[in-house]
Amino acid sequence: MAQQKISRVTLATLPTPLEDGGRLASGSRLWFKRDDLTGLGVGGNKARKLEFLCGDAIQNGAKSLVTVGAAQSNHCRMTAAAGARLGLPTHLVLSGNKPGRLEGNQLLSQIFGATLHHTGLADTDWAGLEEFRARLTRQLVDRGEKPHSIPIGGSTAVGAIGYAFAFDEIIEQCSTQNFNPDAIVFTTSSGGTHAGLVAGLVRARARDPLKRLPKIIGIGVAKGTALSSRSITDLANETLNLLNETSRATTEDVSIDPNYMGSDYAVATQAATDAAKWAAHRGAWVLDAVYSAKGFSGLLGLDAKNEFGSDANVVFIHTGGLPSIFANH
Repeated sequence: MAQQKISRVTLATLPTPLEDGGRLASGSRLWFKRDDLTGLGVGGNKARKLEFLCGDAIQNGAKSLVTVGAAQSNHCRMTAAAGARLGLPTHLVLSGNKPGRLEGNQLLSQIFGATLHHTGLADTDWAGLEEFRARLTRQLVDRGEKPHSIPIGGSTAVGAIGYAFAFDEIIEQCSTQNFNPDAIVFTTSSGGTHAGLVAGLVRARARDPLKRLPKIIGIGVAKGTALSSRSITDLANETLNLLNETSRATTEDVSIDPNYMGSDYAVATQAATDAAKWAAHRGAWVLDAVYSAKGFSGLLGLDAKNEFGSDANVVFIHTGGLPSIFANH
């Protein structure tokens, strides 16, 4: 019954490449999973979630989309792109005041036809932003616009299905290149990508209990519930329920390292700046300073501590963020 409730639309260009990144300082081999190349509206990890979130919206008869995020939210920009592809008017609730000139993700969101609602709230005021989304959603309902309202990051059980399937994609690509990954590392904030990967891990373990599977390591870049192993575990199990899986995740499946966040979300760190330069010089990979580069700084930091060992294969999921490179903060 639950399986029949899952509806998917095609938005992403999949599978994304898995590129050999050469040796890390420890001797471990780095692999770059290019989810910045998902194709939808300049790409990024949210395309995988939006395939299921928008599928759910259409299945439920939605006539518009609403979502919320920081001023330079990649999720908001990609939701705007999804709305353009699907012919659904899109409303974006954004932190900060309306700038004199739109740049980066905001400029693209406008180009995709979205309506931008500048709240004046701080990037880190997630509760306030979500309250604004709820009020706007009620207003749109009253106007008969039949909105499908999506929380920050698209981090629901429906959205997380995208990364349960992405886990399978990564394992298959690693197998094709004749190695087993020892760790999958990525940046985590609202927790949907993380929960999806954990759900994928649990599904794979249930299918083959003897198969060696990677550790899932999220580098936390935002304060709040997404840094809770329990919240990620709960969301992973909600995702498994939707997939008709009886196996369950435990908090032991969830690893969140908050030591590379710096002072807060959307605030750059020197380690992230250095990591972005490392990635650009090594493989021409473009990481944004306040999100994807923080995650990669975590990978480099863990490698410097020899957390992976000298002969491991470590996959870094590049979750995107290119447009914010071209925005002034």
